[in-house]
This record gives sequence, structure tokens and C-alpha cells, in this order.
Amino acid sequence: MPGVPVDSTNLVVRALNLVRDKTGNADKKFKINLQKECPAQAGLGGGSGNAATAMWGVNELLGRPATLSQLVDWSSELGSDITFFLSKGTAYCTGRGEVMEDVAVNNGEGKVTIVKIEEGLSTPLVFKNLEYDKLSSMDPIDLLESFKTKGPFNVPKSSFVNDLQPPAFKCLPRLQALYDDLLKCGFDVVLMSGSGTSIFCLGEGGGKNWDEIKERGDLKVWETEFVRRKEGGWYDSRV
Repeated sequence: MPGVPVDSTNLVVRALNLVRDKTGNADKKFKINLQKECPAQAGLGGGSGNAATAMWGVNELLGRPATLSQLVDWSSELGSDITFFLSKGTAYCTGRGEVMEDVAVNNGEGKVTIVKIEEGLSTPLVFKNLEYDKLSSMDPIDLLESFKTKGPFNVPKSSFVNDLQPPAFKCLPRLQALYDDLLKCGFDVVLMSGSGTSIFCLGEGGGKNWDEIKERGDLKVWETEFVRRKEGGWYDSRV
């Protein structure tokens, strides 16, 4: 993928070096082939997910010298979001995102569609435009309990909250225009992911508006699903 560094500034390389150093295996060498499936600056944690996968994989190849708890602790040295990807797929994260509580959620059966414009957004820029007096007043613990008991396809639409969506729309009005168009397509839920610029949609979309969006050459559309990690294994879209 153009623009992705291949030196020591790459999160995958840093994750590799971190595990080697922490476990006393600095002399071990690995060859990594990174095939990016998740777009950059999309609010999907693509780089963080790559780093977490590298940490997990290297630890496996070394014979598991580190526990999962240790990998979780070490991951905060690389970034705030990496910890989440060492969960089983659903987690409650606090602090900078590095304090992680794995939670069990029944994802249920349902369709997830991700739509992204070509442009990306800088996370610091989005936070710079965040108006703290306009943050959601909903209790995150109450929202968490709702998702745990009902799953993402059965909770009220009001349960989906992203305080970074308004400042992202302010930074990139075209993103809000796409969001408004997606609201007309019949999805159960439409919400921006992270700090953008991906928008995820739950349920089935349809009609003329959705047909036109799928045909637009300036957008990318992925149909996917929620996944969870099996105990002792890594993520697999077949589970």
C-alpha cells in the first residue's frame, strides 16, 4: 500500500522488536509479509490491528514466552488502540484506550457494510475540533450492558454513539454528505467508525439511493461481519 513505511517507524516492525526485546529474543529474525486489507486513515484501527497480529504471531513462533496479559500490557507502549485487538473481539476500553476489559457480546446474525471516501482524516485534527461541551451524556456502562444483553442488531439506534463524528464532519463536509445519503438507504444503523473516514452500516440497504452509492467510483464498499477470537487462537472470519 503506497505511503506505508517499511522501516522501524512501521507499527508491525515496532511490535516485532518489542516482543523480541521483552522476551529476551533480540537475536531472533523473522520475515513478515504484510498484506493490507484495511485502509489507512479509516477509523478502523488497521495499523493497530496489524501490530497486535504481529505481537501475537511472533509470540507464537517463539513458543509463547509471553502470556496474553503481558502482551496486553506491552501493547500500550506502541499505541492506545493496539490493546483492543488483543481482546476476543469485543471490549470496553478506557484511559487512552489501553485499559481493556474483555466483554462477552452475542454478535448475532446480521450484515455489516463499510463505506469509505477516498480522503482520510488526521485523528489529532478531529480531536482539535471536538467540542467537549457537546459530548454525549449517555452512561457508557448502561450502553455496554445493553450491547451485552441484546447484541448490536437488537439495541436501540440511540445506543450507537460516536462523539468524534460531529468534529469529523466539520473537518470534512463531504463525509457528512455521504452519511446523509446512507441514512436514506434503509439501513438499521449508520455511524462513522472511530475518527473516520469509514462509515459502517448495520442491516440491509436497498433502493435507488443505495444502488447509486455502490456505483460511485470515489467510494469503496465492503460487506463484512462481526468476528470474535477463539480462546488460544487468532481471529478467523469463519468463526
